[in-house]
Amino acid sequence: MILKIVLLFAATILAFWISAICGGGASLILIPILNLLLPTSLVPFSLTVGTFTSSASRIAVFKKHINWKIFLWFVPFSIPAVLLGAFLIKYVNPNYLQLIVAFFLIANLPQLFASKNKIEETGKEYPKSALALIGFSAGFISGIAGAVGLLFNRFYLKFGLKKEEIVATRAANEVFLHFIKLIIYISLGLYSNMALWLGIAIAVAAVVSSYTVKYILPHLSENLFKKIGYAAMVISGITLFTGTSGKIIQQDQIVINNSSTPQAKIYSMSWRNTHMQLEYKAGKGLELEKSIQPEDLSGNLKEKYHSLMAFYDKVHVEKVYTFGKKTTHEFYCYKNNVITKLKV
Repeated sequence: MILKIVLLFAATILAFWISAICGGGASLILIPILNLLLPTSLVPFSLTVGTFTSSASRIAVFKKHINWKIFLWFVPFSIPAVLLGAFLIKYVNPNYLQLIVAFFLIANLPQLFASKNKIEETGKEYPKSALALIGFSAGFISGIAGAVGLLFNRFYLKFGLKKEEIVATRAANEVFLHFIKLIIYISLGLYSNMALWLGIAIAVAAVVSSYTVKYILPHLSENLFKKIGYAAMVISGITLFTGTSGKIIQQDQIVINNSSTPQAKIYSMSWRNTHMQLEYKAGKGLELEKSIQPEDLSGNLKEKYHSLMAFYDKVHVEKVYTFGKKTTHEFYCYKNNVITKLKV
């Protein structure tokens, strides 16, 4: 455990240095690392211990740069949202939310190649309803995933905030969220001793970063600051997508096969207890076959299934969607290792 904490501490210092330059994002950089050390449901707790400490220390260093207009519209709507998100963490698989977050981060790729003049088109006056919606969205996602990080960094850049204002305002907006999440995670039992020690390692590294960042920011131009911020978003998105998609494939037993023949092209995918097959045959067109459970059948189809089960050892049912034709069902009947296919 000590070796894991040391390695995480070193990675966290690097992540928060990058975060300091980019205006945020250390959490999304650390999620793939923590996924290797903890169950997914405990990752938000460790992240929150560290990010709460980071936000508090950055407020202490940059408090005079806080944009209070954004703060006063962001926080009141984010608090109920983080309560909802944290409550749903027991019912929603965080891996799928992390995958969605990864796509949003990667979508910032065009900004890396935008001209300097286009990047500097900031200072847009967002309506109060937009500020409230952003606050609610940030709170909800943070409650489930444990961090918002770079996902809303683009909002701060487009609002026209300077380097120090982004660092300070984000910290002020999120420190309340992190505190509330800690209380909720503990009350729901979503923590462990290992998760706590990893969170403390992140917290110490975050403090070191916060008190050294003020010597780094003055040496960066606003344009370079924004370019680095967008680059960090894209890199974090790619890293998060790679790590999370691998966990989803393993967890949900996703398998994709290609068994095409000269007469037909067949692509099949298995996901949990569901099997789907895409098939193209010359003269018949495109077909999508999806396995279904017997309880999902109705009327004559259910009667047909029970009559077949009385004679065969096993009956597998698939629903067939054919472009431009009526939907049909296929019954694969097994008896003495022989398969009989019936189409209804």
